[in-house]
Amino acid sequence: MTTSSSERGVSLGMPELPAPAYPDDVRARLEADAREIVARYPDSRSALLPLLHLVQSEEGHVTRTGMRFCADVLGLTTAEVTAVATFYTMYRRRESGDYQVGVCTNTLCAVMGGDAIFEALQEYLGVGNGETTDDGKITLEHIECNAACDFAPVVMVNWEFFDNQTVQSAKRLVDDLRGGATVSPTRGAPLCTFKDTARILAGFPDERPGAVEASGSAGPASLVGLRLARGEAAPARVVHPRDGGPYDEPQDRPVHEPSPAEHLSSHDAPQDTSASDPAHPAGPAAEEGEG
Repeated sequence: MTTSSSERGVSLGMPELPAPAYPDDVRARLEADAREIVARYPDSRSALLPLLHLVQSEEGHVTRTGMRFCADVLGLTTAEVTAVATFYTMYRRRESGDYQVGVCTNTLCAVMGGDAIFEALQEYLGVGNGETTDDGKITLEHIECNAACDFAPVVMVNWEFFDNQTVQSAKRLVDDLRGGATVSPTRGAPLCTFKDTARILAGFPDERPGAVEASGSAGPASLVGLRLARGEAAPARVVHPRDGGPYDEPQDRPVHEPSPAEHLSSHDAPQDTSASDPAHPAGPAAEEGEG
């Protein structure tokens, strides 16, 4: 017995029509920005990634119209542009919220509570992965490693860090975002909308007063190894509370000065090793060649 194409869920209708163009005034504005971007590269094709951020800043996601614009500007086919836009997860393919709330669910963040945070936020917000709340404020997604493992579990909002999160602090965070409250990342620049973030990622300056200066660098826990390699004294231990403390820990809260014997990790207690516990040496139980 055979099945028809309709029974298999295959559409044999007309092919999709070409994407509509931007309105003339929007296209003129984007073309001026695109010329500035393309001029930075010896090969115009290299400008595709920032151009995709540019069109994403226009509508909050990369539309077929945006991909057509990129193709026209760079002399590419829409298939070539689509191949890039669908490869990188930072480019959204459907309407998104003002705030992209990403919960890291890679290994360390997951075991430190990232999985629990992501599941709790899905239930709390009533959305699934990659979906947006009805008010258009929050798009929730699980994301891969953000190179902030020493602050796990990490939540990012429009790519700004919110470190050492708990289920309770993450819920307060999304409540404040939806309520229009001022929300400050643990470190990094002040928050702006996802469209504004996309324009900055396209390579245009962040013109908000003090935003660039606030960007800072890696957190103190990330720099411990570098400081020790330079022969500097052990830095203050940086540990944020996990008992429901606020996501925006005050910067002037007292920090614990570790003793030389204390472990400098943000999370782990000291563990016995072959160096610290001679009764349990490391190494194979049998000599080489023995059974």
